[in-house]
Amino acid sequence: MHRKSWDLTDQMAVRILIVDDHEIFRRGLRSLLESRADWEVCGEATDGQDAVEKAKQIQPDVIVLDITMPRLNGLDATALLRKQVPAAKIVILSQHQPALMKQVALTAGADAYVTKSEVSRELMAAIDGLLAPTKG
Repeated sequence: MHRKSWDLTDQMAVRILIVDDHEIFRRGLRSLLESRADWEVCGEATDGQDAVEKAKQIQPDVIVLDITMPRLNGLDATALLRKQVPAAKIVILSQHQPALMKQVALTAGADAYVTKSEVSRELMAAIDGLLAPTKG
């Protein structure tokens, strides 16, 4: 039972998996994302391989993952996640500037790209945009 759109009347929270190898950054992301009453961080992973395993188990609505991680980087993880949990929206985070990496991330299967320097301003808007009902 996967929802296609979210609004204030939805009783279920948007479930988000955070993936980053730095604990302090994950804590900050959790705090930022859970500032929204209708969003819930349902899990955390420390690398791409861990992300794929956890995503298969918990089936999150949104996966927010770093591009540079040990064992399996964010780009390779994105390609696997796209196959394993195709309904999930994937947001890649990177310290690299968009001109350099955005197209690479989108080609790998990400739905959005946000630089880490802009997380506090752009991440929530990016997720909102991905969850907005499609106009048709």
